[in-house]
This record gives sequence, C-alpha cells and structure tokens, in this order.
Amino acid sequence: MIRIHLTAADIARVRFASRPAPLQELNATLMMLVSGHREELLYGRWRRRLLRSLPAAVEPLANLVPAGRAPAFLDVFSTGLREGLDTARASHPDLVRSGIERAYSGHGAPAPLWVRDLHRGDADAWQVLRRAQHAAFETVLGPVWPLVQDLHQAEFTRHALTVAEHGVGAALIALLPGSRLRENVWEFDGPGPQDVRPHGRGLVLVPTFHWTGHPVVADPPDGPLYLTYPAGPGLPLSASGAPGTEEALAAVLGRTRLGALVLLAEEHTTGDLARRLGVSDATASAHAAALRGAGLITTERAGRAVLHRRTALGSLLVRRRGPARARPDVSRAGRPADP
Repeated sequence: MIRIHLTAADIARVRFASRPAPLQELNATLMMLVSGHREELLYGRWRRRLLRSLPAAVEPLANLVPAGRAPAFLDVFSTGLREGLDTARASHPDLVRSGIERAYSGHGAPAPLWVRDLHRGDADAWQVLRRAQHAAFETVLGPVWPLVQDLHQAEFTRHALTVAEHGVGAALIALLPGSRLRENVWEFDGPGPQDVRPHGRGLVLVPTFHWTGHPVVADPPDGPLYLTYPAGPGLPLSASGAPGTEEALAAVLGRTRLGALVLLAEEHTTGDLARRLGVSDATASAHAAALRGAGLITTERAGRAVLHRRTALGSLLVRRRGPARARPDVSRAGRPADP
C-alpha cells in the first residue's frame, strides 16, 4: 500500500502534466518490455518484436537495472527529449552514486566498467548512457510518439473536466480505481508499504500509455512529488512502422466506432448514424452507448429523437487526420537530432 500524505498546500499544488515526458514514458515502456511474466497473451508478441529490433547501442540500459530497480536519477519529467537527456546529465553526483549503489546492492555480479565510470562521473560514460537512451526512444517510442501526445491530451482533458465538475479529491480517486482519500491521505495499491510526504511541494500526475502495473512514485530531492500511473487503452502501442492516428485509434475503438466518432462532429440521430455507418439502428445505439460511456460523445433526447454529438474529449482523439505531428528533437530534414 502506498500512502501519500497531502497537506492543504500540496492539494493546492496538485497538477496534471501538460505534456508527456519522453524519458519517463521510455522508462515505463522498458519496464513493460522486461516484465516478461506480465500478460504474455496480450503483450508477448509486442515484446518479442521490440526486443528483436533494439540496436546494440541500447544494451547499456540493462546494466542500470540489474535487479529491475532503476536508479532514481533516470526519473526525468522534462517534456522534450533533448531537454530530458540534458536534465539526466545534470543530476547531482550524490544522487547518481547512491542510485547505482542501490541498484547493485545485493546483486551477485559486479557492475560493468562503464557503470563504475558513471559512478565516478566520467564524461565518456555519460555519453554511453545518452546514446543508449536516445537510441531506445527512437526505436521504441519514436514511431508512436504522435499517438502518445494525442492520448496524453485526451487524458489531460478528461481529468480537467473531473476537477472542474467534482474537485481535486474526486479526480484523484477517479485517477486510480480502488484508491481512497481519507483525511488528506491518498491510498492506493503498490509495492510497500510506502508513506510519502511532499510537505507542501505539491504533486504532479503523469500518465503513461505503455505500463499497466502499479503507479510509480518519484520523490526528487527538490521540486514536487511525481506520480506516474497507467492510463489510456492499457495496451502497448504498435511499434511496427509509423501508423497513422486513424489506424491506431481504429485498433483501440474499432473501425465502426471510430467512424461514428468522426461523424459526430455534427449532431446525428441514432437512425441517421445507422444509415451513415451502414448498420442497424440497434447496432448504432450500442456503439453510441459505448462511446458515451467512455465520455467521447453526449446523448440528448429531443422529442422522439435521440441526438448524439462528440464531446471535447472525443474531438481531441480524432482531431489529427492530416500529417503526423513532429516527434521531439527532429531536425528540419526530418532526421532525429544528434544525441
């Protein structure tokens, strides 16, 4: 059980990350990648495909998590890839040393030479780490980063609406099913027990769209507390090629529901929606109910007619129907920037 003890000042400083954090999403994806025992039926094929595609430059990252425990200095929440890499490099030497020592505590094998060099602050060792993180992002997340951005904006909108309508407490409880807020203590399942006290520094909520495990708490020595939690469709996004948003959304929603969501930029009755989609009224009604349950459309009765229309959240999911948005740190020529 994890318990976050929130003061009034902390609650006043609860905020949702405005944009995804490339390196933190990468950390979550790599955790999912190496958790081979988790839901093999759903994720096994995805894991095997990615593991085959990883370049040799990524291999040093495995040396930093010998027992599945990543050093705290790898938790970087900058919203740009290059900025995140620079932030990791600027980590305090004491934080780097203690993180490496904790990762190898009780581990039978000695740390590789480059990790020992990193422990003492060697510049070449830092370059090895930077190249590994950059290569991992480009291989694992680069093809799907535009979709991660869209999913993040949809999640941001959903929670903003919850806060506006029901308050911060209700939004926290809705964020993690099964969590509880008791006398300013937010409790939820996780490894532990852990009791965390931000002491007025505030709390930043960071969704991840590849990790389906327990929420992860990062408590840096300065700045706010960060909570990374599983969100979105709950499935690793496709890393084969560079799918467009429409194909990715169709994989999550189904093509008929995606078609309904596109049509409902304008108001339609159930019968009109059925005719436009080429399905029965009953099928159109069932699809509308599913979309309404996800908060993607609204339904109102006008006399004998039932009218459906897309919500702001639904519009966020389908708004990108043109070229994909640029990935972070991409040059004018479209090539990844040098790490």
